[in-house]
Amino acid sequence: FRVFVKILLEYEKGENSPWFTWLNSLPRIYNTGASMTYACFDCLPPYAAWLALTERQNFVNFQKAAKFTPLGEDIVTNVTVLKWAYNVAITRSIEWYGDRCIAPMADMLNHGTETEVEVSYDENGDCYVYTTTDVAAGSPLRMSYGDPTNPSPLFATYGFLDESSPGTFCKLMHMRTEMEVLGYRFSDLLFYKETGDISPAVFDVVLYNVLNQYDPGAANSFYDAVMSGDEATKAQYHDQYWQYTKEELQKHVDGTLKDLDKWSEKAQSYDIYTHPRVPLILQHNQFVKETFLNVKANLDNM
Repeated sequence: FRVFVKILLEYEKGENSPWFTWLNSLPRIYNTGASMTYACFDCLPPYAAWLALTERQNFVNFQKAAKFTPLGEDIVTNVTVLKWAYNVAITRSIEWYGDRCIAPMADMLNHGTETEVEVSYDENGDCYVYTTTDVAAGSPLRMSYGDPTNPSPLFATYGFLDESSPGTFCKLMHMRTEMEVLGYRFSDLLFYKETGDISPAVFDVVLYNVLNQYDPGAANSFYDAVMSGDEATKAQYHDQYWQYTKEELQKHVDGTLKDLDKWSEKAQSYDIYTHPRVPLILQHNQFVKETFLNVKANLDNM
């Protein structure tokens, strides 16, 4: 929020701001979750929609709080400017020991699953960019914006799709309770795009969900095995209930594939001039669809 207000204060100064040239060079349009509409959310899988909607709500909270800053009335009532400043603050800043910092030029480094540089600050607040590998002339300089194994958080926060990401969250949003009880994060429950592989945590969550429905006693024992790291007992439960786990996963994958076609068809019905984020949404849904198709092929052959 501090960076957001600073950007607006400098914007308010216009050409008198020492940051005017940099501010004037920044994009005016963003594809972040904060910039999306409810029509956009309706065309996304629930996980991506939830992340994007969270960004939008964060912006709304910033918008409300801006009324209590020294900013002029013409600024705090201008939703377009406020949203632009929010997007600049979120997409151009770097977290450093709990603070958000912006260093013009360093903010132009793109994200990469494979990175060439790291950014750091000294005690004076000076920004340094270090290469972490040999970089050939003409090669890009990329840093990490976040978890490279799952593109959806980057999609919602920064407004781009990292197609080099190896996988994506398996979209088991209806099993979030089981996921949290077992101590897993979204980044633990992955489907892998190229291979169709499924991370072990996915099988744990699905089996725990099945056991909770049909055998609560066994669910408690399985929970204890997961918590204690008893791999032998976990394996016994997975072997015993494998067919139920597989059927539940197949139902989820098949249902999601049908929903993806429905969501993308809806997005394609929008006028691109009034919904300029449609191409990115379709790109995201296609990435997820290709991943799920490879997972389906693996499941069907298990």
